[in-house]
Amino acid sequence: MRIQLGKPMQAAAVAAVTALSPLPTFADDSKETWRLFVADHTQPVVRALDAESGRELARFDISGFAALSASDSGKTVFAVQGDKDIVNVISTGIALSDHGEHRDIDVTEPKLLAGAINGKKPGHVVTHGDDVAIFYDRGGKTDLMRESALIEGKAEIASLDTTAPHHGVAVPMGGNVLVSVPDMSAEAKPDELPPRLGLRILDRSGKQRGDVAACMGLHGEATSARLVAFGCEEGVLVARPAGIDGPKLAMLAYGDDLPEGKVSTLLGGKSMQFFLGNYGEDKVVLIDPDSDRPYRLVELATRRVDFILDPADARSAYILTEDGKLHLLDVVSGKITRSATVTEPYSKDGHWRDPRPRLAVAGDRIAITDPAMAWCG
Repeated sequence: MRIQLGKPMQAAAVAAVTALSPLPTFADDSKETWRLFVADHTQPVVRALDAESGRELARFDISGFAALSASDSGKTVFAVQGDKDIVNVISTGIALSDHGEHRDIDVTEPKLLAGAINGKKPGHVVTHGDDVAIFYDRGGKTDLMRESALIEGKAEIASLDTTAPHHGVAVPMGGNVLVSVPDMSAEAKPDELPPRLGLRILDRSGKQRGDVAACMGLHGEATSARLVAFGCEEGVLVARPAGIDGPKLAMLAYGDDLPEGKVSTLLGGKSMQFFLGNYGEDKVVLIDPDSDRPYRLVELATRRVDFILDPADARSAYILTEDGKLHLLDVVSGKITRSATVTEPYSKDGHWRDPRPRLAVAGDRIAITDPAMAWCG
């Protein structure tokens, strides 16, 4: 476990970095390139850093606070600025070309793509292959587009209705889109959005296929192999491809073996089919959707601050807890095998946007943003 502490961005007082997005490793026979994209919490800017040297490659001035989302391909990073009703797209400058028995890497300068995407309070951005879905919490719609067309500056945006404004998500899956459903019968204050009660399947024209699947409080989604999973109050809802009939949805109920809690954040394995989710504040859970006993609970000594899967090492996950310790989780055994102190303690109490460390994996390094460190470069 090689650990690299990510420097905070410059600020008038203590700097605070709130997002760190790694790009997947892209290598041919001679080279490997990693870039880190960091959104500053104190000013509207995203920086591209060389992961090996820490050198700043580019700085992109944007409109507001950004949450970063890297695409499946690693060609783009989406800077989602919900408070400013805008999404900027950054070309990472890293692309692969497939030559059958090998892949070549093409490295150029990162750049901010022209033509920002606008909508009322954009939230989750989900990519699935070349498909991109941007969900607007207060817009009552989700926009669908192709990543390749975005890069070429020729994006054609198709919009689907999401029933009503709500904090939800849309996930492209083949010729269909999985879209959260709001509970319009629930009482909500004038400035609040309704909760989620389930998931529905739409074709690309917006026509619903089948009934709404129950998934109370739907939050968190991830893809592993050909499966898509969603966190719910009653379990984890899994979508499986089923040919021309569209995806099939099945609930993995938590059951009596688990303590009170729920999954609301999910990560999906790349080389193995499994999911890693949070479960309460001081636990994580490994999920095997094909097992008769799909859940394995992992208890932590203190509350979890961030967690991430290693994209290259299929059996490794990393968990940062509020005591400043980084833990290596073996996802096969379900055991924490190593721990190391990497930062000062960071409490989870306070606002969710308060500055706290974030994790990224770049090859054989773990990059950690540490807001308490002084900027030194």
